[in-house]
Amino acid sequence: MPRQSDINPSFNAAITLDAAGRRTITTAAFVKELAAHNHIWTLKQANRWIEEQQCDFKDISTEEGERRTFMIRNMGRVR
Repeated sequence: MPRQSDINPSFNAAITLDAAGRRTITTAAFVKELAAHNHIWTLKQANRWIEEQQCDFKDISTEEGERRTFMIRNMGRVR
């Protein structure tokens, strides 16, 4: 049985570091982590949740469609 409390940990587990050292997450990876906790979401549902619940992430997708990639915004770091 899916629990609401499994959604945030699933999101965090799907975050990876890319080659440039940025924290990114793909919608597909998030959906896969959710499925491990009995949440059966579509890519569209996962995108909507990320957009509504994770204001620190921005869309950096290079292709159209529901398979999207999000990156954590620069949280005030100066380079």
